[in-house]
Amino acid sequence: MSAATKTDTTIANTNVVTKYKAAADVTNSVLRKVISACKEDSKIIDLCKLGDAAIVDGLSTQYTKDKNLSKGIAYPTSVSVNNIVCHYAPSENDATSQQTLKKGDVVRVQLGAHIDGYAAVSGGTVVIGSSAESPVTGKAADAIAAAHYAAEAIQRLIKPGNKNMAVTDKVQKIASAFGCKPIENMLCHEQKQNDLDGQKQIILNPAPENRSTFATCEFAPYEVYLIDVFITSGDGRTKKSELRTNIYKKTGTSYQLKMKSARATFSDISKTFGTFPFTIRSCEDERQTRMGLIECTKMGVVQAFDIQEERPSEAVAQVTFTALVTPNGVERITQGVAFDTKVIQTEKKIEDAEIRQLLETSTKIKKKPAAKPAAVASA
Repeated sequence: MSAATKTDTTIANTNVVTKYKAAADVTNSVLRKVISACKEDSKIIDLCKLGDAAIVDGLSTQYTKDKNLSKGIAYPTSVSVNNIVCHYAPSENDATSQQTLKKGDVVRVQLGAHIDGYAAVSGGTVVIGSSAESPVTGKAADAIAAAHYAAEAIQRLIKPGNKNMAVTDKVQKIASAFGCKPIENMLCHEQKQNDLDGQKQIILNPAPENRSTFATCEFAPYEVYLIDVFITSGDGRTKKSELRTNIYKKTGTSYQLKMKSARATFSDISKTFGTFPFTIRSCEDERQTRMGLIECTKMGVVQAFDIQEERPSEAVAQVTFTALVTPNGVERITQGVAFDTKVIQTEKKIEDAEIRQLLETSTKIKKKPAAKPAAVASA
């Protein structure tokens, strides 16, 4: 196909925008369904299954006439509780598969759908049993409020012409106002078709050794970003959990796999999930897949989404959304969990005048009025 006739896969193409928003409609609907089901005594594995099945069902009514159009899960449903930061999507064979939610648990749900490789991902935080009559206070309220305001600031900061490290600095100030820290070295990525890990990145809390070397980038019109905000009441440093990893994805790295089981697993992943993350639970033969993944992950052709954890005494909050950067402003197409100050009651607040002013600005870009034509002098 010549360059002149090549399809535009950016959001400058209205057809691409329509696909992103259709995927977002499914994602938003499913997230609401899973959040509503997060109740005392609910099984985590059942919530994950509910989300994944609802994504597939929701996509079945989208773009029904084009049978060749790819549609699927862009990020499998994960339900991470208390000090388990992210990526928790248990399998039936896990020792923790019967774990249930309890009153007071701080729960982070993340999931996403894609249509034709254009993905919409969302994530949010709820506290089991909380309400206006039984509000969230203390560390959990501080972390949830910090994540909310950090996400609001990011939406206003990723406008065309701004740079990624300005986002880093503002988010750190917001987290600090609530006595919190962003999780160290967590990244937000530019999205492209079939790719959640684009070249441009935002780091919200770089480790000291990464701050000076992290690549600076400038946001531009018609880009799409997956914004992942994780805030902790702790020092920002987490560790790999002993819980078994269940989410993986292809990396794009090429390597001639030696083991027959690894080649078969990689082929199945490519056909079934493409470049998007998937759970072991969604594979036809879990035992065979785990065997094949050993060489795949060792050689870097598949990435393991290892489960991270905080100290049990700390609270972690998440806000995740997909955002379209346009010449007219930044549109958040996945909405997450509504922030209600009657439910989330923190005693802390943002004092920094510059950040308060930023949060009051619109996510839209004010257009400059057209210059008036110069008056013509009369003869």
